[in-house]
Amino acid sequence: MSDTLVLYIGSILIFFWGIAHIIPTKAVVRGFGALSQENRRILTMEWVAEGLTLCFVGMLVLATTILGRPPSRASLIVYRGSSVMLLVMAGWTLLTGARTSVVPIKICPVVKTVVAILFFLGSS
Repeated sequence: MSDTLVLYIGSILIFFWGIAHIIPTKAVVRGFGALSQENRRILTMEWVAEGLTLCFVGMLVLATTILGRPPSRASLIVYRGSSVMLLVMAGWTLLTGARTSVVPIKICPVVKTVVAILFFLGSS
């Protein structure tokens, strides 16, 4: 599989994982039960922020891959930096959210790690 294809697959996968993160926000917040208005807003903000971050990482890698021909030092920084960011997010999710009973949150560290590996392999 070509490096470019690996980067495309990873960027699209993490972009849609970000969208899938954002869509159920209202239900996720509701699942926490009675919260103050302030806590509901903070939880919503943080939940959407992670989804937007995943979408941004996906679009950044995609745009860099499409527009950054031939591969450059800057594209290498984008690919490797995105890999590190996803691994940090995967680690954080593993330590916190993945210890809950919510299945998509348990899957989240795996998805982030797989995409981080794809980005790293695509940058080689």
